Amino acid sequence: MSKQILCIGEALIDMICTDKGKPLTDGENFLKKTGGAPTNVAAAIAALGGKVTLAAKVGKDPFGQQLIQVMKDFGVETSWMLQDHIHFTTMAFVSLLESGERDFVFSRGADGQLSESDIAGLNLAGFPIIHFGSATAFLPGPLQKTYLSVLQKAVESKLFVSFDPNYRHLLFKDNDQSFVDQSWYFLKHCSFFKVSDEEALLLTGKRSLDEAVQMFEEKTSAAFAITLGERGTLFGFQKQIIVVPSIAVKPVDTTGAGDAFVGALLAQLANIPDRDLTQLDINTWEVVIAKANKAGARTCEYLGAMEAFKHLSSDIFN
Repeated sequence: MSKQILCIGEALIDMICTDKGKPLTDGENFLKKTGGAPTNVAAAIAALGGKVTLAAKVGKDPFGQQLIQVMKDFGVETSWMLQDHIHFTTMAFVSLLESGERDFVFSRGADGQLSESDIAGLNLAGFPIIHFGSATAFLPGPLQKTYLSVLQKAVESKLFVSFDPNYRHLLFKDNDQSFVDQSWYFLKHCSFFKVSDEEALLLTGKRSLDEAVQMFEEKTSAAFAITLGERGTLFGFQKQIIVVPSIAVKPVDTTGAGDAFVGALLAQLANIPDRDLTQLDINTWEVVIAKANKAGARTCEYLGAMEAFKHLSSDIFN
């Protein structure tokens, strides 16, 4: 029987400027997309046949209602997607400039207001697997404290804790150290974490991936995956390192590929019966990573994460 997974963190609306190369000041046309890293992971898990609950806060407004409905349509349990009567749904406005840089405005709203009291009635014992995946959770606000509180309870209850830091320079700018310090607290307490190759270098302060891997091995006891794009994924576990190749695709949009990877990984772990997930052997992990790579790659074939997840199914595990 599949284990229930809890994803906790941001749920937001991305407003993507479709006027190519224009800054937000000149942009007139925007494409509305539901998102937020833990929200994406939850959608991917559900699309792949997993059982998942999303704990998040949205505004009591049309955008918040859209987020809840999209999750329901995927099959995500939404009873812990709470609506804030005061704060508007969080929104991110993004435009890709000719230089390749992003013009970005982040309007923080309801997602950061998820408090400990909001989810006091959430029984963590019902979730053997918990995923944390919000860079926004490391910004000041109630969600920051809630993340730490839930992590502590999960560790005390010996639950399987998954973590993806989801670094976004445009959120932290000149305060990267705050992000790094908070991320390390989770890295040292989680069962599994996923980072990109760029995040691995940022979090370790190293110049090479080999040095970053060595630091992760020395300072954490978690299994970890470092995604390498089309080259696949570097996976580390109990001093063993393997590189698991991906599949060839013609990429349209890489948005959500990392979230699909995590979702596929957790959905597989949830289907492993009666075993301590922290003690899986390297051969089992290699199979899990290969199938997660496949989900991430397939997501790149579509425009937008949620659109891509509509085309995911448990067949990807075959």
